[in-house]
Amino acid sequence: MRSSSSAAGRGPVVSVSQDSLPIGIDSLAVLMWLTAAVVAFIPFARDTSAWDAVTLRVPGNQGNWWHVLVGTPFFLAYPMLWLRLRSLFARPSTRIGRRLLWIAVALSICGTLLVETPFLLHLAGTSNWQRLAVLSLGFGVILASALVLFLRRRFIAPFQACIVGLETAYLANAALCLVVYSEATGSTWSRAGWFVCMVIVWPIALELAWLLLRAIRSETPRTNP
Repeated sequence: MRSSSSAAGRGPVVSVSQDSLPIGIDSLAVLMWLTAAVVAFIPFARDTSAWDAVTLRVPGNQGNWWHVLVGTPFFLAYPMLWLRLRSLFARPSTRIGRRLLWIAVALSICGTLLVETPFLLHLAGTSNWQRLAVLSLGFGVILASALVLFLRRRFIAPFQACIVGLETAYLANAALCLVVYSEATGSTWSRAGWFVCMVIVWPIALELAWLLLRAIRSETPRTNP
């Protein structure tokens, strides 16, 4: 890690392309996101996986754009794995790679916001508690992360900012799916993805909260102004 003094006399600024997390956290994260990668291909509800939703193979031939937008963010587990493995083996993330990740994050969040529009307009046919949970969790995670990333952008390394973006996009969509399909009928196997996703969202949410809190409390700039 290199430090340099600002020409304007504003004190030391740490210029880094990557501020890796502890190796133990990265190792656990790799296992966690490997599990998340598998979730995309196992039934989430009614014998339908995220892959089935994306390929419009929904029971009753009911696949549509809503299912595509709901299923796609589950595949953010794969770029996250790429990012985590590079960090684990001390391979700095590239500027082009991070830019592509942010494009994927932006598209995923836009898709999630579109999916939540029917809930906002009372058109989803869900109960009041489901509607409240979907809107508060989805919009809440996105808004909190966006505010911290914008206001504290100089105090979080580009690598960690990418992790925050990917985890935010994944969690916002996962929370929606966990709430909407919490009462879905079907066999235990047909809801296997739901149960596994319920387990992994907690460590993902905890790491996201930790990274955001770390950025809020940091007093050392990690990128050039």
